[in-house]
Amino acid sequence: MTVVEDVASARPVRVGDRFSVEIERVAHGGHVVARHDGRVVFVRHALPGETVEVVVTSLGPQGRFVRADAVGVVVASPDRVEPPCPHAGPARCGGCDWQHVSLAAQRGLKAEVLREQLQRLGGIEEIEGVALVDSVTVDPVPGDDDGLGWRTRVRFAVAADGSVGFRRHRSHTVEKIDSCPLASPGVTDVGVTAYRWPGAAELEVVCSSSGDRAVIIEPPETRSARDLPRDVAVRGLRGRTWVSEQAGGRSWRVQTGGFWQVHPGAADTLVDAVRAALAPQPGEHLLDLYSGVGLFAGCLAADLGPEGRVDAVEFSVDACRDARRNLHDVPTVSIHQGDVEAWLATGAIDTVDIVVLDPPRSGAGPAVLDLVLDLAPRAIAYVACDPAALGRDIGHLRAAGWQVARVQGYDLFPMTQHLEAVALLLPPPPPPS
Repeated sequence: MTVVEDVASARPVRVGDRFSVEIERVAHGGHVVARHDGRVVFVRHALPGETVEVVVTSLGPQGRFVRADAVGVVVASPDRVEPPCPHAGPARCGGCDWQHVSLAAQRGLKAEVLREQLQRLGGIEEIEGVALVDSVTVDPVPGDDDGLGWRTRVRFAVAADGSVGFRRHRSHTVEKIDSCPLASPGVTDVGVTAYRWPGAAELEVVCSSSGDRAVIIEPPETRSARDLPRDVAVRGLRGRTWVSEQAGGRSWRVQTGGFWQVHPGAADTLVDAVRAALAPQPGEHLLDLYSGVGLFAGCLAADLGPEGRVDAVEFSVDACRDARRNLHDVPTVSIHQGDVEAWLATGAIDTVDIVVLDPPRSGAGPAVLDLVLDLAPRAIAYVACDPAALGRDIGHLRAAGWQVARVQGYDLFPMTQHLEAVALLLPPPPPPS
């Protein structure tokens, strides 16, 4: 978001100052926006339409904007609710952004952010003739009724005294906790918060969809690990280094510290969305970029049939090793380990029918996108975890004449600012004859 304000004549503001503001709108990053004395104020723990008392927590460069926490509500939004976690709120745990907001309103705020980034960075005003406000929404994962108990991979911070918690927002201070309402029951049952972890800095706890449980201790510390349930693997100490996940009717091996969607319904939701967008046909050639452990490659290979072809490209050596194991029974899939841009630049393939792009948070970027367009696919499904990166990359594709046929958001991270989106991009229409 570009902020242009005249602050030359504004009164000085300092960290710790308190004042009241009226909240105008939501902003990307888990904040809402207000104005005070000529400055933009990015406020946490408030809602559009509210009047709140805030305390300044930090200043932007040259004081051009202010970050603040809402510490008192003067006029409340009807969408405000009591947070389900006692550690949520100003100067507390930084893991959740929207616990004070009803689930329906959370998804509405995320949709506003997604639309704003598509419009501002992607230059989109409408999709297929329908205004963004009506064509772009953020939907829940099927079966997720309360937005709690969904996080199957949780990274805890360890305080100096060895107790466990989460870091506060924009801080290294650890908010000590007994439990987290977002953690899945399997993660909670591992019980890492019941012990002290002297010498450790972080703990990652994993409970896969198949019931495998594992803990990663950084740096490794073994004394407390011996108190964990015996069926819990501890990397470097006991048990396997990978867990088994279930999605798309298949089993997937994923390294304990590797990437897999943390919401138990996320993988199937995204596979269904990509399949619906691309409508893969028997005999087609699919290019799966940033392919991880092979989720999209493996699931869509079945749609392409024995005459189809899949090339999957992934930088991580461990992920490629798992992908080869996961898809050893699918001969139409080839796994390529390497940097996506460098692999495309080799000219290993010269044409393709459909493309799945699932880049990291920073996006694919112009160089990768241009190399993909050189392959002349009939459709691209772009899976995005950051609305700004999606907006930038869509803007680049639109400048090349490509059309946005669909953008659908999914609330894979309830109570937080984060969302996932799947966009369908189609090539320029043929010139009139």
